[in-house]
Amino acid sequence: MFEPEREAKDRSNDAYGWIDRMAPELLRASRELVEGNEASRVSDAAVAQILTAAIRLYVAKSDGEERTFPPIAGRNDSELTPTELLSAVSEMLRAMRLGPMELALWYRRRPDEDTTFTREPT
Repeated sequence: MFEPEREAKDRSNDAYGWIDRMAPELLRASRELVEGNEASRVSDAAVAQILTAAIRLYVAKSDGEERTFPPIAGRNDSELTPTELLSAVSEMLRAMRLGPMELALWYRRRPDEDTTFTREPT
């Protein structure tokens, strides 16, 4: 599961604090529904709204705060498989009438990419 932000503030009086409180429950419920082959219990509209909200918040936080953070809960493929991710990305591109070419044009390097690779001195 996602670890809480280290600088997390008390959001009990924040009108949107419920999002932080409900996110772990939503993640757990989605895992249980998929493992139990019961994803059909959630409407298509609800899944689309959740996905849209998550994308909107991620972009607003990463662009607005000029930083990136892991957009997928868990480590590696502990919460989401590469197949699940690529299936969703393909359908989101299709829904917006975009293709791999547009994705390649918009692909951006993370600001911290250069710091994660350390070169051996020559």
